Amino acid sequence: MTKPTAIEHLPERGRFQTVVDGRTCVCDYRLAGGVMEIVHTGVPGAVEGRGIAGELVAAALAHARANGWKVRPVCSYVQAYMRRHAETQDLLA
Repeated sequence: MTKPTAIEHLPERGRFQTVVDGRTCVCDYRLAGGVMEIVHTGVPGAVEGRGIAGELVAAALAHARANGWKVRPVCSYVQAYMRRHAETQDLLA
């Protein structure tokens, strides 16, 4: 699995992103009342299968935890990720 070189947090856009092989990969969220609602995770097909979405979601969840926020996973990928990672269950809104 190739790790993204760097995950950037763009709070003004509600986004965590990284660029891999010239393709932008994203994890988008909305923040309201201390709840991070993760609405979309997107990785272009050309760079799928490298664990990039998981890295983005892990960064978003770590940020939520560090800020004392709860998480509402609207995105189906994030729902599945949180089911697979029991250590994230306490973050659920």
